[in-house]
Amino acid sequence: MAVRIRLLRMGKIRNPQYRIVIADSRTKRDGKAIEYVGIYQPKEDPSVIEVKSDRVQHWLSVGAQPSESVIAILSKTGDWQKFKGLPAPPPLLMAAPKADRKATYEAAAQAAAGLEPAKAAPAKKAAKAEKPAAVEPVAEAKAEEQTVAAGDEQQS
Repeated sequence: MAVRIRLLRMGKIRNPQYRIVIADSRTKRDGKAIEYVGIYQPKEDPSVIEVKSDRVQHWLSVGAQPSESVIAILSKTGDWQKFKGLPAPPPLLMAAPKADRKATYEAAAQAAAGLEPAKAAPAKKAAKAEKPAAVEPVAEAKAEEQTVAAGDEQQS
């Protein structure tokens, strides 16, 4: 049985999404697969490529033949170079983390209401910070007395 590693098309019209599959070479493009070993989404920015490296290495070692497009994908992930014994490629680009939608909404709502989010919170902290400020001069005076006393003992 001739086994191929190839792409199985998923998704909608003009929004292709692929699964990287292990399949018999005689089956249809979107037919039954032996195993699913990864995904490829070319329309994302940057493209999403996820591959189960250990399973791909297994299938390559037992003689599965990758298609040209799969060779290009495996070259980007480094699995093809690992199989051929070549140096590893540079790391893949990763998508930037998405902003927290709730925090963005709250900031926009406060800005629309005329409130500044930075001024509302420090007002409460400033009130709490004033109470320990009165204690600090006494604590500083005691610390100075202790250092002066310790300095006198060292001189004697």
